[in-house]
Amino acid sequence: MSFYTKYFAVWVVVFGVTAYFYPAPFEALDNYKKLFFALTMFGIGAVLEVDDFKRIANRPAVVLTGCCAQFTIMPFGAFLLAKAFALPAELSVGLILTGAAPGAMASNVMSYIAKADTAYSVSLTTVSTLLCPLLTPGLTFLLAGSLLPVPFRNMVFDVVFMVILPLFVGFGVRHFFKKEAEAILPVFPAISVTFIIFICSLVIALNRERLAELTGVVLAAAVVLNIYGMLAGYGVGSAFRMDTRRRRTLSIEIGMQNAGLGATLALEHFGKKTALPAAIFVFICIITASIMAELWQKRPAEPVAQ
Repeated sequence: MSFYTKYFAVWVVVFGVTAYFYPAPFEALDNYKKLFFALTMFGIGAVLEVDDFKRIANRPAVVLTGCCAQFTIMPFGAFLLAKAFALPAELSVGLILTGAAPGAMASNVMSYIAKADTAYSVSLTTVSTLLCPLLTPGLTFLLAGSLLPVPFRNMVFDVVFMVILPLFVGFGVRHFFKKEAEAILPVFPAISVTFIIFICSLVIALNRERLAELTGVVLAAAVVLNIYGMLAGYGVGSAFRMDTRRRRTLSIEIGMQNAGLGATLALEHFGKKTALPAAIFVFICIITASIMAELWQKRPAEPVAQ
């Protein structure tokens, strides 16, 4: 299970290619995408511990700084890039929705590999995930409401169902059945990886005919958004005089979005084409974060002050 989870990026690529050439098995499960994403968040919740929430309480200012950066840098950056690349309405909404998503749990793994501040990464991802039921639909409505009708209330309900409830159910399982859960702990991240891979593959399968004509411009916009997010994250850390490990953490955390959530919401509320930027972003952010994690791993920073 640990091997399977570690090579998340490989499986995303393998199954993405498979979905392109053999879309039928993925398309057949389209109706279950919301349930699958809920299972993803259950797996994430099951690896959280009470100590993760204590860390948030112990350093609220640094966590608040990171979350404010997360929900300003990426959504507003996505809005400006959609304008700069003159994306059609559906693709613009998809890029903005991707930018308005919370941090990805995969960022915690990347922060660990990069020898950054993993505890800080977990705190940021947890808080941004808890805030996303309001901020993700709200920011999408604010920035993309003039492009397409944004069903704010329905999106809020969907995010609560797909994110918050399964996250806390998973957390409850870990807390109340600690001994049993720890015996199979590697299974839970593997569950999350499996369903994120499926969601990205589903988007590719549903957009198979559109990919050839759309990939170029969407790919460019998604690459710029990702690199901009990583650079801006590191810049915010520098501006607030964080140590090097936390700067690296913030760079990874802001550059990586929970694009699986963005893709699921796009498919549910806007259509297949709108989900394309989110699916492409998953590939990009995993590749760039993996490269930076490998480079930073070879250049260890000073220990973080607890």
